[in-house]
Amino acid sequence: MKTARHPRHITSKLKKNEALMQSKTLRSYLPETRRFTKENLHSMLLRYHMVYVKPVNGTWGKGVMRVEYKPYSRHGIYQHQLDKKVWAHHSVDELYHSIRKHKLKGRYLVQQGIELLKYDQRRFDLRVMVQRTPQKVWKTTGIIGRLAHPKKIVTNYHNEGKLVSVEKLLSPYLKGSRLKSYTSMLGNFGEDIANHLRKSFPGLREIGVDVALDQKMRPWILEVNTSPDPFIFQKLKDKSIFRTIMKYARAYGKYKRK
Repeated sequence: MKTARHPRHITSKLKKNEALMQSKTLRSYLPETRRFTKENLHSMLLRYHMVYVKPVNGTWGKGVMRVEYKPYSRHGIYQHQLDKKVWAHHSVDELYHSIRKHKLKGRYLVQQGIELLKYDQRRFDLRVMVQRTPQKVWKTTGIIGRLAHPKKIVTNYHNEGKLVSVEKLLSPYLKGSRLKSYTSMLGNFGEDIANHLRKSFPGLREIGVDVALDQKMRPWILEVNTSPDPFIFQKLKDKSIFRTIMKYARAYGKYKRK
């Protein structure tokens, strides 16, 4: 049962971001994130040239837009993409009003854009599943890759993305022991995030961290889901990963024991 004092599911991306910003270590892995206003949109586009505009409480990548500043484009120096459709604009005012027109209801944020690594010309990110064990420690129980639809900007499985093993997605970039140590680092990264978030949200029992890898293989914390979908891990060949995730989920009461 959810309580106000010990929430287990936190929907606001801004609240989770503010909590993570309290960590000196994790702060450097967070893309700059601000509330969506015309001023914030403009200043961040000038700084980063590409940002994402997202619903504060959104799920499954719905309503997410990729916004770019292209000073040398002949078709309009600003453009934004939602799903598979792209709009070009000649001024920030035009861009801002178009985003306002196409966004979902509710508050939005602007986030520094990270140019994701690609596999087979398609962007991907990673979902790191971290769970609270009966021994009251955090453990990374699974990592899975999410490959975007060729014409879409979001990687979510529920938004035409494809679930792929992390080993396959990283195979063009890392091999053998380097790949193994990198995935181990990602597991530790997820556990650090969970340990820190629990200080602000003591009721947490599981998190799904969406991690972007930039062109230098540096990880970035895109988002933390406090009620992650465990069933995506059924898509992996190694069925023991899903079994372990469900074992812990049942232990803390998310699903009834069989």
